[in-house]
Amino acid sequence: MNGSGVRRAATALPDRAALIAAALLAGLALAGCAPAGDSRSDHVALTSFAPLVQEVLPAVVNVSAVQRPGKAAADGDAPTGVDPVGDKSGAAPSVGALEDLLRRLLEEQERKSSPNLRGLALGSGFVVDPRGYIVTDDHVLENVDSVTVTFHDGSRHPARIVGRDTLTDLALLKVDTKQELPYVRWGDSDAVRVGDWVLAIGNPFGLDDTVSSGIISARGRDIHSGPYDDFLQIDASINRGNSGGPAFDLDGRVIGVNSAIYSPNGGSVGIGFAIPANLARPVVEQLMTHGRVERGWLGVQIQPVTAEIAEGFGLPRAAGALVAGVSPAGPAARAGFAQGDVILSVNGRDIERMRDLPLIVAEMPVGQPAEVTVWRRGQRVTLRPVIGLMPEDRQTAELSPPAAAPQSAQRADIAAGLRLAPLTAVQRRRLRVAQGVGGVVVTGVAADSPLGGAGLLPGDVIEMIGEARVSTPEEALRRLRAASAAGGKAIVLLVNRQGSNHYLALSLIMPPATVGPG
Repeated sequence: MNGSGVRRAATALPDRAALIAAALLAGLALAGCAPAGDSRSDHVALTSFAPLVQEVLPAVVNVSAVQRPGKAAADGDAPTGVDPVGDKSGAAPSVGALEDLLRRLLEEQERKSSPNLRGLALGSGFVVDPRGYIVTDDHVLENVDSVTVTFHDGSRHPARIVGRDTLTDLALLKVDTKQELPYVRWGDSDAVRVGDWVLAIGNPFGLDDTVSSGIISARGRDIHSGPYDDFLQIDASINRGNSGGPAFDLDGRVIGVNSAIYSPNGGSVGIGFAIPANLARPVVEQLMTHGRVERGWLGVQIQPVTAEIAEGFGLPRAAGALVAGVSPAGPAARAGFAQGDVILSVNGRDIERMRDLPLIVAEMPVGQPAEVTVWRRGQRVTLRPVIGLMPEDRQTAELSPPAAAPQSAQRADIAAGLRLAPLTAVQRRRLRVAQGVGGVVVTGVAADSPLGGAGLLPGDVIEMIGEARVSTPEEALRRLRAASAAGGKAIVLLVNRQGSNHYLALSLIMPPATVGPG
């Protein structure tokens, strides 16, 4: 296998990219879409992607993973669908979808009758180091016994797993050969724009060396697959078996690792997701060096800052990450973080959305101090935690269930329909409330209660109302009514639900048009 072709692409491809772009413009002109003022009538043939594909294809591989008994092959050969269950449009399933369903039913019946049957997961990958290091998706290697890699020239090699990272769905394989292997280089995913060309190469449905083209459809997609979701959305066709394959820019650089699809029927509908290269590259480098990934850890439980929560805390706008809990022995606790802090920036980098915080903290060096700006009691406070090593058994940020949308209420009825009781030892055990947590137990919420509309449920333990802790039902009701009478627009409650803390926000202003006679 010649290892020089792909490396040469680094210098030759920029010119090719310019040629492709020029030819695409020429193609638009031929289609009657010439730029204004361009009256040229000469015909220029559209440049092919073939030279680029020929350069990078030798470094793209097929990954076959033999799974342990009881693991379905169909479970591991596909990108994790964002919505793989069914078509929500109400349209009848296609013939292909019915065939796929029948195949799955037959496979399931066969597995039940033969519990020792081994599955085969099919995926894709690409070589990033001439010594034989290959990147793929972690879910392709789930529950595997052995892995085989097949190259473009048909040669097959056993591969060993160097390391896996479930939080980013990345894995690294190693093939031992006596010769250098062709490899591809990482690109800069931060530089790609919506509308830029992208090529996807992989092994969909077992069809070797399949190439598809498209554009970057969107950036920064959160598909709720993990704490580090920051996907590139692409419309280049990717299907089952494309998992772990590369997404290339026109310079032949890997800008993403194909990982997931949105699919109501199991096939491509033009919505695919790739792990950005700038997120994948440091993970792969750590797997190559250490066999595992070390991440920075702050030790906070966070939730989004809604407009109502921002109003309740006096924030000028809804941005940042709200601290719903602090790990007792974590870096944040030692630095003085508290429940109710809103993290606005880390080392000068603004936290616009809650999910920005895990991404920023994870890439920070362990043991290094950080400068964190938080919003506390109406003013900015600077804290300086020393970033810790994230424990293996927990995530950087534990995300609480999102609160229900706050409802409006008349001020006089803020506590109407709410029944409270003291937090006893028996209820503490039943509700799984830690010993250090105090408050009052919600025993009932009327259907028309404003607090019920805000998401408060029986069994919740109200710890704080505004910025004050409560310990008795009488105190809680008094503070609710006092907050309503104070003239603010919203009130924030800290609630413990089955051992997990999160904030609820209730708007105190009801539009006059909705106020009835009762």
